[in-house]
Amino acid sequence: MTETSRRPVSIILAEDDDGHARLMERNLRRGGIINTIRRARDGVELLDSLRLAPALGPDVIFLDINMPRLDGFEVLLQLKSDPDLRSIPVIMVTSTDSQREINRAYELGASSYVVKPVGVEAFIDRVRKLGLFLEVVELPEKPLGLRDEAKAVNSR
Repeated sequence: MTETSRRPVSIILAEDDDGHARLMERNLRRGGIINTIRRARDGVELLDSLRLAPALGPDVIFLDINMPRLDGFEVLLQLKSDPDLRSIPVIMVTSTDSQREINRAYELGASSYVVKPVGVEAFIDRVRKLGLFLEVVELPEKPLGLRDEAKAVNSR
């Protein structure tokens, strides 16, 4: 994709902690993200919103592991089992640095795994770097049927 044809990146942040969500959004913006960032407060809310309108789904999901109602691993499993949602890249962003959990995330189909540092400054720095990463990474296009459906919804 050339620089002139680069499309906007839409993000869903699945994070139950309000403070972490604010820090992530603020610092993704400082890292260069100017596009849509939507938030889901738990896994059920995330899956419901994606299944309600898959054509309006995000280009990338930032997914916390430790959330109420449905944890990040179960959400990831369901996303990667759904033909309409499986191509969405999922970046796990969590405070858990257990190698067992990192391995499990990748086995279930995570695109990346980022550990939230304990210190606020380190956390801010890591999120800014994620924003910079999203500026240069190439993301998959939505399947043709979903792109057509999204155009129809957006033209109403």
